Amino acid sequence: MSKYKTSGYKGAYDYGKSEEREGKTCVHYKCGLLNTIQDVLRQRPGWVEVKDDGEWDFNWCDVGWLRENFDHSYMEEHVRINHFRNHYELTRKNLMVKNLKRYRKNLERDVGRLEASKCDFFPCTFALPSEYHLFVEEFKRSPGSTWIMKPVAKSQGKGIFLFRKLKDIMDWKKDGTRSEEQKDAAQVESYVAQRYIENPYLINGRKFDLRVYVLVTSYVPLTAWLYRDGFARFSSTRFSLSSIDDKYMHLTNVAVQKTAPDYDPEKGCKWQIQQLRRYLTAKHGRETVETLFKEMDNIFVRSLQSVQKVIINDKHCFELYGYDILLDQNLKPWLIEVNASPSHTPSSQEDYEMKCRLLEDTLNVVDMEGRLTGKEKRVGGYDLMWKDGPVYREDVNLETFGSSCFTANTHLGCVNDREKQLRQLLKPFPGQRRI
Repeated sequence: MSKYKTSGYKGAYDYGKSEEREGKTCVHYKCGLLNTIQDVLRQRPGWVEVKDDGEWDFNWCDVGWLRENFDHSYMEEHVRINHFRNHYELTRKNLMVKNLKRYRKNLERDVGRLEASKCDFFPCTFALPSEYHLFVEEFKRSPGSTWIMKPVAKSQGKGIFLFRKLKDIMDWKKDGTRSEEQKDAAQVESYVAQRYIENPYLINGRKFDLRVYVLVTSYVPLTAWLYRDGFARFSSTRFSLSSIDDKYMHLTNVAVQKTAPDYDPEKGCKWQIQQLRRYLTAKHGRETVETLFKEMDNIFVRSLQSVQKVIINDKHCFELYGYDILLDQNLKPWLIEVNASPSHTPSSQEDYEMKCRLLEDTLNVVDMEGRLTGKEKRVGGYDLMWKDGPVYREDVNLETFGSSCFTANTHLGCVNDREKQLRQLLKPFPGQRRI
């Protein structure tokens, strides 16, 4: 169980004592992770954990389990699992860029350059070693610029470094100068070299990125939900390009920042996304910030469309993606990467409660209990942003009916009054009174 208090966190219902469930079969779940998700599953009425080889209806597994077991598992109609078989098409750094480049090229061919330009939201990136020569050509076009090197399949800031000279790569390529970790990484499709965003938006002199959650319940038709909560992760050191070796300045991952000498998790390096939206609105005005958030919506939808034809769709699967977005000084959002297993390990009590809400609402959307009609545009903190096409808000003004007036059904960084909404939406669990 988590070291954080579950008492301060309440779901949409006061579940109270376990009661008889009238004619309702239990949901048998398997969970391969020991963090917040385990707490949320254990507290869910009518859900019972199965151990080892017990039969399960729902499996929250890590990607390693999926790789070893998915192809050998027979799943009945009602069964659900938290990854698509080849999720890595979007979540491995090199494959994400490959798919986005192909999608942009196809758009330019089929629709035109203007439409393709809507995909210009990821930094110039090359897969190494396979695109090394292309990378060198681009590198020489802009001498003195900063690049960032990342292992394609690692997370939490492992193995990342910044460089400005080709000899830094030459050194990296020589076995003698590599750490064991880098040697291991070199045996697979190694690294991506990405143009570093040299003009990040700073708050109090510090760089930050955004973690945003998108839930996909189907790729055919594409069905995607955007969560209202998320957070900005700040570096602990003031930003400067004069020192490219300081990981506490350039990498915002919590796994990196928490090793900083002066790290304090409760003061922390995080803002809730609502706080960031208020800050930006006060500084730049509502219209500018609404444009920024629309551009982020565009990133979520286009990136999913870029892999829609290559992901193996399976009605048993869903995926909770953690998007990492960086803002530059012009308030342009850049897609840095997408995570298939966004960390649910909390860094503070507030973070724990937010992740509990997120995970509970993920279970509400997946709906193992059969309490939804399938026509909902909102479930708790999730808003349906795409269902085989854009989803619009209910409050669209019919008098000015026209495509330009339609407002996307997204509320990232807006009020998350999920408990009230869930009380109105969901029937109580069997054997449970509404509060």
